[in-house]
Amino acid sequence: MELLSTPGFRRMERAVDASVLRQKVIANNIANVDTPNFKRSDVLFEEYLRQELEAVKKPSFTAFATHPNHIPIGTVGSGRPAQPRIVTDETSAMNNNRNNVDIDYEMALMAKNQLYYNALIEQINYDIKHLRTAIGGRS
Repeated sequence: MELLSTPGFRRMERAVDASVLRQKVIANNIANVDTPNFKRSDVLFEEYLRQELEAVKKPSFTAFATHPNHIPIGTVGSGRPAQPRIVTDETSAMNNNRNNVDIDYEMALMAKNQLYYNALIEQINYDIKHLRTAIGGRS
């Protein structure tokens, strides 16, 4: 088993990917702040991740598969990892040009997302440092 393929590390990897996607979406919203009829988008991920984690907490019976093509027995939840989804808010309008981008809100979201991304990267670096220490026996 590869050391960086644990479920927790995979979740962190998907969270970083979602944060990068969110940064792109927010930057696109900001770039189109004056575009007539533009509708802002957002990235949904944390709710899906929370649902995945709640499903993992529930105890269940799982059978050992001897072949990758075997049907899984006793899996919890959908069995699929949480993935980020882009959603567009088509229902609101902020300006006379029917654009719904609020620049102050988007800038605040960008700052929040940057802090979230930095925290994820710090945690990943911390985990990798501990793995390296365990493998090498030194820091």
